[in-house]
Amino acid sequence: MSIPSAVKSTPIYGRQQLIDYLAAGEKPHEAWRIGTEHEKFGFRTNDLSPPTFEGEHGIRALLEGIAERYGWDIAREGEIPVALIRDKANITLEPAGQLELSGAPLETIHQTCCEVNTHLEEVRSVADGLGLGFLGMGFQPKWRRDEMPWMPKGRYKIMREYMPKVGSLGLDMMTRTCTVQVNLDFESEGDMVRKFRTSLALQPIATALFADSPFTEGKPNGYLSYRSHVWTDTDADRTGMLDFVFEDSFGYERYVDYMLDVPMYFSYQDGHYIDLAGKDFKRFMAGTLEELPGVRATMKDWGDHLTTAFPEVRLKQYLEMRGADGGPWNRLCALPAFWVGLLYDDEALYSAWELVKDFTREERHALRDGVPKHAIKLPFRGGTVRDLAREALRIAAHGLKRRHRLNRNGVDESIFLEPLIEIVEANQTPAERKLELFHSEWNGSVDPVFKEFAY
Repeated sequence: MSIPSAVKSTPIYGRQQLIDYLAAGEKPHEAWRIGTEHEKFGFRTNDLSPPTFEGEHGIRALLEGIAERYGWDIAREGEIPVALIRDKANITLEPAGQLELSGAPLETIHQTCCEVNTHLEEVRSVADGLGLGFLGMGFQPKWRRDEMPWMPKGRYKIMREYMPKVGSLGLDMMTRTCTVQVNLDFESEGDMVRKFRTSLALQPIATALFADSPFTEGKPNGYLSYRSHVWTDTDADRTGMLDFVFEDSFGYERYVDYMLDVPMYFSYQDGHYIDLAGKDFKRFMAGTLEELPGVRATMKDWGDHLTTAFPEVRLKQYLEMRGADGGPWNRLCALPAFWVGLLYDDEALYSAWELVKDFTREERHALRDGVPKHAIKLPFRGGTVRDLAREALRIAAHGLKRRHRLNRNGVDESIFLEPLIEIVEANQTPAERKLELFHSEWNGSVDPVFKEFAY
């Protein structure tokens, strides 16, 4: 799931190269894989504060400890360790030190859940010795934005300076949110379009099921997924529901046109990030940027640029489902199960599209705008989002059963949907459960969340 090395330095001379790059992601059904990414908040166990990068109990010490103990290779910016690499998986840092596992492309959810558990065990074994813990939620429940540390990565400095120019919550997105997402393959342009449309229309359902960010700075914030709300005022040029995906003309070319209109953040040149925030990628292709006179964008720049748009579903050489709050280990396994069940089985994909194909633009936006506050209780067409979630889970379960990928005990992947089924049957999201505890056993404090829900 990366740019082939021979392509990276190729100059871009026209749109067709960009279209061909997306099309190069096509894979036959038997080669489809599942890539799961999740972020988590670190905290010092003695005072719950977020760890800084440096220091004997910092994020740098954690990265170096994991690398030494478990055989990860260290990737650096200059002399600074910023990521770990092993077996096609990466451990990377979000802007405030949120630790992210970008998992390897795997064949089954069983493998995904094993990968998640192995990662959490490795992190915990090193973190314990440093007095650190990790928490899975969608939004930092206790600390203010100005209390969050910043990691020494070049692209984050550029984004940090640019974000306040285009929205009021971009810095919160960078420093105080955590998500889980899944990356899935497609077979052809038509298959990509079907999956993109279906997953984009259903993304609010995933947001509702995974809603787990009800606190800001120690108090209820009025939302169930505040993380999802944050994206509504981050940067309108690179976020949202992408209504053009539902137009008849949608395909690789239309997505390229969208990305060419997304303002740039940077270009990585000779080991350094060049600040190009707000600049036009088309001018970069033509070699007419004042900051890089005569320098033409390469396919490596295009690959980087594709990572700087943040819609609810994102296309690279695979599709990324981006709508869910971070959470405990079982929900980290549930998200790929949900989307694989819906999108990797032809009958399930057909049924899922039938469920959403007549949603109007206004209804899609009402779902997107309503679920951050109301989650599965949001009214919709005479019922609620809970009804849509129940039907989507039914379709996903049948899709996983038809996939018939069994573990050593003969159990198929639908077992990983159980946490989501429990949420629907209880009619209570993880956020609502935490609010209930906040107003009862926790006596109006969010501090217990760091103990009771830590990994």
